[in-house]
Amino acid sequence: MIILPIKKKWFKMIKAGEKKEEYRDIKPYYNSRFTPFLKSYTPIHVRFRNGYSRQSPCVDVLCWVSIGEGIEKWGAQTGKKYYVLHIEKVY
Repeated sequence: MIILPIKKKWFKMIKAGEKKEEYRDIKPYYNSRFTPFLKSYTPIHVRFRNGYSRQSPCVDVLCWVSIGEGIEKWGAQTGKKYYVLHIEKVY
């Protein structure tokens, strides 16, 4: 399982099932975490945490990873490439 912090706005949308993708910059930190899943198309169990504390609200999701452009209304910048976490299931 990968634990990722997320802002409240996006956290609420994911929990409600409104947001189907989450974006992370293509940087060395995320390269080490997501690259193995890009090659295998293996689903990932991700826990989004609204804050950094262990007591912060969390939502668990099952997703798969690709590299591509995101949707602007879901927080992506136009023309920028991201790791795109495609949310399949919210627990």
